[in-house]
Amino acid sequence: MRFPRAALALSFSCALAMGAVAFGQTDVRADTGEEPLGTPQSAKGLRDRDFGVTTRQFGLDRQVEMYQWRARGDGYTQVWNAARIDSSGFAPGHENPRKPIENRRWWAMDATLDGHPIDVNVLRTLGQWRVFRPNFSRLPANLAASFQPEGDGLGSAENPLEPRVGDLRIHWRELHLPPLEGKVELREGRWHLTPDAAQAALSAASASNAVELPADQDRALLPWLLGGATVVVVVGLVWRRVRRRREAAR
Repeated sequence: MRFPRAALALSFSCALAMGAVAFGQTDVRADTGEEPLGTPQSAKGLRDRDFGVTTRQFGLDRQVEMYQWRARGDGYTQVWNAARIDSSGFAPGHENPRKPIENRRWWAMDATLDGHPIDVNVLRTLGQWRVFRPNFSRLPANLAASFQPEGDGLGSAENPLEPRVGDLRIHWRELHLPPLEGKVELREGRWHLTPDAAQAALSAASASNAVELPADQDRALLPWLLGGATVVVVVGLVWRRVRRRREAAR
């Protein structure tokens, strides 16, 4: 009997979500029990010092692509790619240079809501990345000589329509938070995800990251998938029981 791949993913996602709820309910004592009233704030803002790019949102993401060689069939093609393609086995004349500038991401560790700090996992789970066009007025002189505005970001190609191997193009994204009502709760003076929000995030992530298994591997992997998910659930329930005993002993 073959198990549908979708069923495998669904079973694993459900088990993980149950584990998340078990963990999330180990400490459900809210300081006030009230819903958040205000809007999230980030006091200092974030800055990419290399390029002078800033944002007052809750995350800053620098994405760097390099134009490089890629093997295709019996020949080669040139493509934009975020990671450097290993060209060690390529024919002479098709070497990819080292990527001089890497991707980088910053998080707003000072984010608050109604005067209380927001746990960074809330940002990572609920935040939405959006491309924006920075103000390049603070671009250092050495980089201004190598880069020029291109679309919403910067590019190093003299002619953006005819890039050369080794050229770079860079874009930035900033992290926006949606309304947090019903998605966070105040525990020990800090805003954390509610169990329902954590479960929804796990389900969405599992659905978007579903892996297509080869024909003969879905049945073979089922015990491992369900076994791992079972461990998550069991550990969560045990920890919940231990926490309750500790609270009863106080």
